[in-house]
Amino acid sequence: MAATNDTRTRSGRLRAWMLEGLSAMGRGKPSKPAAPAPHAGHRGQRWWRVMCLTGVDYFSTLGYQPGIAALAAGLLSPVATVVLVLVTLAGALPVYRRVAEESPHGEGSIAMLSRLLSFWKGKLFVLTLLGFAATDFLITITLSAADASTHLVENPHLAESLHDKQLIITMVLIALLGAVFLKGFLEAIGVAVVLVGAYLALNAVVVVTGLWRVLTEGHVVTDWSAALTQEHGNVFAMIGVALLVFPKLALGLSGFETGVAVMPHVKGDPEDTEARPAGRIRDTKKLLTTAALIMSVFLICTSFITTVLIPHEEFESGGKANGRALAYLAHEYLGSVFGTVYDVSTIAILWFAGASAMAGLLNLMPRYLPKYGMAPHWARAVRPMVLVFTLVAFLVTWIFDADVDAQGGAYATGVLVLICSAAIAVTIAARKAGQRGWTIGFGVISAVFLYTTVLNVIERPDGVKIGACFIAGIILVSLLSRLGRAFELRVTHVELDATAERFLRDASHRTPRFIANEPGPRDVAEYREKVEQIRADNDLTDVEDFVFVEVTVTDPSDFEAGLTVRGEVLHDRYRVLTVESSSVPNALAALLLHSRDLTGAPPHIYFEWTEGNPFANFLRFLLFGQGEIAPVTREVLREAEPDRALRPHVHVG
Repeated sequence: MAATNDTRTRSGRLRAWMLEGLSAMGRGKPSKPAAPAPHAGHRGQRWWRVMCLTGVDYFSTLGYQPGIAALAAGLLSPVATVVLVLVTLAGALPVYRRVAEESPHGEGSIAMLSRLLSFWKGKLFVLTLLGFAATDFLITITLSAADASTHLVENPHLAESLHDKQLIITMVLIALLGAVFLKGFLEAIGVAVVLVGAYLALNAVVVVTGLWRVLTEGHVVTDWSAALTQEHGNVFAMIGVALLVFPKLALGLSGFETGVAVMPHVKGDPEDTEARPAGRIRDTKKLLTTAALIMSVFLICTSFITTVLIPHEEFESGGKANGRALAYLAHEYLGSVFGTVYDVSTIAILWFAGASAMAGLLNLMPRYLPKYGMAPHWARAVRPMVLVFTLVAFLVTWIFDADVDAQGGAYATGVLVLICSAAIAVTIAARKAGQRGWTIGFGVISAVFLYTTVLNVIERPDGVKIGACFIAGIILVSLLSRLGRAFELRVTHVELDATAERFLRDASHRTPRFIANEPGPRDVAEYREKVEQIRADNDLTDVEDFVFVEVTVTDPSDFEAGLTVRGEVLHDRYRVLTVESSSVPNALAALLLHSRDLTGAPPHIYFEWTEGNPFANFLRFLLFGQGEIAPVTREVLREAEPDRALRPHVHVG
């Protein structure tokens, strides 16, 4: 018996640890609205430090981008990279500077677009974008870990002992990442500053050394240009082919969505408010611009030196430069000691890029899915979600066999879809603001990114297939969760105006009795006939004291919301409480529980049976917030209040 109790105690502790921080929403009575968080401006960081937090994701792509570019574009890699840089500076950068203005609290373009659509079409659209965002972040974790393991396996000092162990090493790195988050992860911007500073400095050394080699060995440039001319003929043909292949280089566009996601960490000005964070917006624009300029310089330089200095066969699968072109140059021209230091720096920043992506997932998914009722209750806790994302990362790594090149298509698809959504969102925002010039400009940028996305999907359909799997998984789990939580009390808080509160307190001197009424013309006859019907159905001939409750459904796709109750007296006789909500049964249940808590008297509520097929009415409730009102209200009350003695009474006639 003692052993059994110890087992239960350990199980209870494990459960409490796993669900630490889990909100009680939906497991009891509505809570009061949370007090506004204190202004967090003084806790922010200087923009350049936050740029390093973004940079562990953005700048770390230098670890594999030159190799992927060489495989995709061959000798045209530098030209295609120049096209990519132009698209970055003239396209992605202006778009995300505008996103920073429109969404300064870290919600990004998904929030901008979600405001344009309501009801279920809006929710399904957001779920689709979340699927591509999950593709972006999860592939960031798996691809970065795979490239980190590539640098480890290909290091000359370790190549023999770690040969054919890349998959295992990648799994271990992902597991370590998950373990960090299970223990409790705080975004260490200081660590990011050190990693990014060291990594960029080492890359600068490699670039300068590579450029010096190009200058001292002039024949490599002439050999390259001659081969380029022989292969493509003239400059216009080169540019045309570069425009066709540059979508394959879209990995170099990653980091912008992360840049706006970390906006809340930017300190801004002392006079900033959450409603008008002008300083935060200004400094985030500096962050985005500086990161884009630094990355553009490195992209052009690294694509050039790797193309002219590394034999093309070394970029192929199994080659020494596959997935690690700059590391190849570091070992080749600066020796194994410097090369090993470069490998260590690359492994560290790639691993930390996975941490940044995991933090993005943990911030993004709970922001939308629980709000829509489309995540299990435990999804509000961090640790269960870390386990889920880690297991999915294991699966993706196993499917792709930890191959950096194979994951490039899925990564580029996620990145491009998010940038497309941002471009379209700012185009719509500019049009609404009456800015004709910006509308045309952003419209052109949107067309460019749509072209890039479509071409990338055609060339590498595996990316959209992986994205579609994530989308299907999120939608399926979301709908099942919504179905499973259908009877959960999901009103965050209840607010009464003075008249409504007076009605409830007055009714508490007797037995509080409410009548659920679907409002019609709201004339005297409607309320008189309703009272007579309720009396007859429930044999209440002597009862006069009723309060009507009328619920108007707003957006039935919403899951969580507060409840504002207003009281009025109609026709100098009938007391009526009016409520707006996404669900009639939930609104009624929340009001009854609030009335009980306010007055100490369990209330009674009276319904009439709903006509029609019960199954059809249940579907109406799930999709439109109406339907089989009486039994659903009773079920919501039963789940919210397990004590029958304290539970409000439901009568149906």
